[in-house]
Amino acid sequence: MDNKHIGSNFDDFLAEEALLEDATATAMKRVIAWQIEQEMKVQKLSKTAMATKMHTSRAALNRLLDATDTSLTLTTLASAAAALGKRVRVELTA
Repeated sequence: MDNKHIGSNFDDFLAEEALLEDATATAMKRVIAWQIEQEMKVQKLSKTAMATKMHTSRAALNRLLDATDTSLTLTTLASAAAALGKRVRVELTA
């Protein structure tokens, strides 16, 4: 067996296949969408009420909560956080 991936980690494999950035973006979006949904539940906010607080449409909120849609803008994220009384913290790490 001459498999170049034996002993490597999954991130190395994804990077070699040019999939790491997409996988990372999808994972981050899933976490963000989940956190927003959880906070909406805690605050007992419906999607309609949340969209109203964000000054946006329910369709836009649905895109924000769609874990597979990675086209999230920082403006939308900041608007959602403000509507929930939260702040966003973004940092680059090694």
